Amino acid sequence: MAGVTAPGRPATAAIVAVGSELLNLGRTDTNSPYIAGVLQRHGLTVSCTTVVGDDWDDLVDTLRHAHARADLVVCTGGLGPTDDDRTRDAAAHVLGLALHEAPEIVAAIRERFVARGLTMPEINRRQALVPEGGTILPNRRGTAPGLWLPAGDRAIVLLPGPPREMQPMLEFAVSTYVAPRWGAGQTAQRAVMVGGRSESWVDERVQPIYASWQLESVPVHTTILASLGQVELHLTAHGPDRVVLETRLAGAVEALVAALGDDAVSSDGRSLEAVIGDLLRAYGWRLAVAESCTGGLVTSRLTDVSGSSDYVDRAVVAYGNRSKIADLDVPPDLIAAHGAVSEPVAVAMAEGLRRRAGVEVAVAVTGIAGPGGGSVEKPVGTVCLAVAGARGAVVRTARFTGDRLVIKALSASTILDMLRRYLLHEARQ
Repeated sequence: MAGVTAPGRPATAAIVAVGSELLNLGRTDTNSPYIAGVLQRHGLTVSCTTVVGDDWDDLVDTLRHAHARADLVVCTGGLGPTDDDRTRDAAAHVLGLALHEAPEIVAAIRERFVARGLTMPEINRRQALVPEGGTILPNRRGTAPGLWLPAGDRAIVLLPGPPREMQPMLEFAVSTYVAPRWGAGQTAQRAVMVGGRSESWVDERVQPIYASWQLESVPVHTTILASLGQVELHLTAHGPDRVVLETRLAGAVEALVAALGDDAVSSDGRSLEAVIGDLLRAYGWRLAVAESCTGGLVTSRLTDVSGSSDYVDRAVVAYGNRSKIADLDVPPDLIAAHGAVSEPVAVAMAEGLRRRAGVEVAVAVTGIAGPGGGSVEKPVGTVCLAVAGARGAVVRTARFTGDRLVIKALSASTILDMLRRYLLHEARQ
């Protein structure tokens, strides 16, 4: 059975995560990102993700809207036996289908209870209701079966909420029903990570390059994603031939990297920390980290990379002045003259730890993360950052805005990007 998507256009999918606990109890929807990744690998474009509670009207409206705009709706959650598990009823209502009890599901659920020495509650019979024309998706890890509901040239698939039940059922549904129907095309993706620049700066630099890509014979779609201290350019191409797609994306990435220069952190998915690790390992260098306002965040990010013990030698969280003096050899008169948050002190922290550790390079961060501690001369968000090595030190003062956690995160990203650039300069000597 073929869909009606236009040639060259991937089928669209909408994801609906059901459960009031996702809205009112602080639970995180982890299913939608997983579902999106599986669908994209099979050539579908996810147009929207929605989280909706168990209210009947809200659920019906959400499913009706998703079904109207997407070729495929993937719904997860709300297939249990209780009164607030209404997903199958709502889907049947939206599609105008009658519900019938499937005896084989009742028997399978009853057997699961018997195997545990229990009697099946009658309420579990609700999980055996199947909309007319629907296909049962077996659940070998729980009592709630999934459902495949074709509707003309579109379809809705209902999956249970627990990830250990949902994930294998999704893979089965995609390989059995979705891929044969809509997965003729393929989707290729690449990402370029950018450091030390704002989202607007990056877009101004590269928009003239990617603006015409969607009009080419192999269209490339570009999405810009900004996070704290980093901008990501995500490129996507869809078509029947993966080799052609990968070749096209390679050329697109090359054009972006050429325009961005040293601002491009990676074009192969590596994180900033991983790039730094590869550079340090290539030089055979060791790194020491002196942190004040970041409280260990820089070191944590560096050591999140497997194998980082090859190059991370040590770290000191010198939060107070006494520690800066005793553990990093910062001269007391330097602090007295310039203050703990100053470029001279940041350089002294990095150079002092580098000498003590006997390493090739060291970094230091000292600042005011707030909400208190600022002044007119040095407001909250003032952070001084330094990188020290054999060729001397590089230092800068930043003025970040945001709350305490944001300032700490921006400080960590900034010093890591400064270190990356310092190491790149070394490679060119």
